[in-house]
Amino acid sequence: MKGLRRYLIVSAVLLVGYLLAQYYKPKPTNWTPSYLKEDKIPYGTYILFHEIHDLFPKRDVQIVRDPIYNTLKDKKFSNASYLFIAHSMELDKLDFKELINFVKDGNNAFFAAFDFGKTLNDTLKFDIESSYNYSIEKSTGINFTNPKLKTKYDYVFGKQIAEQYFTKIDTSRVTVLGKNANGKPNFIRYSFGKGHIYILPNPQLFTNYSLINPLGADYSAKALSYLPSSASLIWDEHNTRGNIDDSAVLRVIFRNESLRWAYYIALVGLIIFVLFEMKRRQRIIPIIEPLKNSSLDFVKVVGKVYYQQRDNGDIARKKISYFLEHIRSTYNLKTTALDKKLEEALNIRSGVPEETIDQLFSVVNVINNNRYVDDNSLINLNKLIERFYKQAQ
Repeated sequence: MKGLRRYLIVSAVLLVGYLLAQYYKPKPTNWTPSYLKEDKIPYGTYILFHEIHDLFPKRDVQIVRDPIYNTLKDKKFSNASYLFIAHSMELDKLDFKELINFVKDGNNAFFAAFDFGKTLNDTLKFDIESSYNYSIEKSTGINFTNPKLKTKYDYVFGKQIAEQYFTKIDTSRVTVLGKNANGKPNFIRYSFGKGHIYILPNPQLFTNYSLINPLGADYSAKALSYLPSSASLIWDEHNTRGNIDDSAVLRVIFRNESLRWAYYIALVGLIIFVLFEMKRRQRIIPIIEPLKNSSLDFVKVVGKVYYQQRDNGDIARKKISYFLEHIRSTYNLKTTALDKKLEEALNIRSGVPEETIDQLFSVVNVINNNRYVDDNSLINLNKLIERFYKQAQ
């Protein structure tokens, strides 16, 4: 017992030491493109979300996790903007219809993603390609077409975060707002009614990695300046997080690395405590004898009583009564008279040979006509009844 206790203590100390070492070791940069407003990793949008009030000081920011249709259906907006920043998005026809109605009423939508889905691509008639090259570190230069926004030198970013561009656009409906150094459009606008839809195929330009750079902050501010500064801003999280509630306790714990490690350490400590307490307090479990089956004893007692009384007639008549009840319930035959007619009917329905039935009925009739039944008659009756049951189909 002492050896086991010492082993558990050493194991627990080593495990806690390992967990602490993992907790305090330098953490590698997480390059996962989450686009989440609370993520401070390079491709999160923590900076943009917390600076959005500086860009739009008069705007009320509304965070939504439902599809466009659910968010906009049967609601009236005035001079509002719908902001989408995600790796990819997929709108169905109902979403697109509500979006167009929203824009026609004088509102705006701003899409920044690598993949806009089939509905937007086909309906707005645009195609996108990428000039991404793994051997090159910096992106192709990009700039605005508006002279008031255009800079003398192109915006150039690391990690090639601005490599996507449009290869096909509907020039009759599109206003080109930005191009790359090769003259390819990379920022466009569609007009519907009183509002506009802005499409930019490089969402990482709005992430922490870009905004921590003054050039990136300047570019994103100018791109978003096309949205009016009044009314409300709808911040979409349906395409980055979905409509799952992230406020659940365990979800919050596992999203935060510090809380996650604290949870693991507490869990291990609890397991060790339970193991030690179990060793200290565990009691001997008493052996409970299973309930004895007394059916066989009951049968033996009843048998002895009948044997001592030696009332063969009573036993025989009970067996005959049970047998005739079996015929009535199983084969639907009347047993008022044990005659030849009943024998033939019972033979047809049960499949028992007529010879067996005839012998059985003869013995039954003899017993019914005599008050005294000897041992041999009772034994013979029992054998014939058992033979009937075995031969019955």
